[in-house]
Amino acid sequence: MAKVPVQFILNGSEKAEFVESGTTLLNALRDKIGDTSPKGGCHQGTCGACSVIIDGELRLSCLTLAETCGGADIKTTAGLAEGGVLHPLQRAFLDAFATQCGFCTPGMIMAAKVLLDRTPNPSREDVIEALSGNICRCTGYEPIIQAVLSAARANSQNAA
Repeated sequence: MAKVPVQFILNGSEKAEFVESGTTLLNALRDKIGDTSPKGGCHQGTCGACSVIIDGELRLSCLTLAETCGGADIKTTAGLAEGGVLHPLQRAFLDAFATQCGFCTPGMIMAAKVLLDRTPNPSREDVIEALSGNICRCTGYEPIIQAVLSAARANSQNAA
């Protein structure tokens, strides 16, 4: 297989790598760059554990070819905290006990971030819809839903 150059911005930092043609973004992030926050669950696009934000859109990194991400702005949960302070969504997940085994958590947080970026005050139904592409086998979803709603409330109070 031929190696192809890929350059993109990951969590605010420029990254450049050579990857095998056909390498998924998930594998490039984890194996080449060392960002292990996206998780490889199903590797078929059904669990959402590998979700990242690419140019503002939620994407499944297990189905996205790294070579298609040239010039993209990619965000993972590893890049959400700033200066050692957790992002409000990360804090809300911890406070609501929404991270039992934690495997689905990065994908859930990224899906919730896209939702809150677009809909700062979502309804419960909005949250359920936004998280519908993510599977959790531990929490029963209620703590996750409450964490997202709590983060939304905290963001709106901070904005006021």
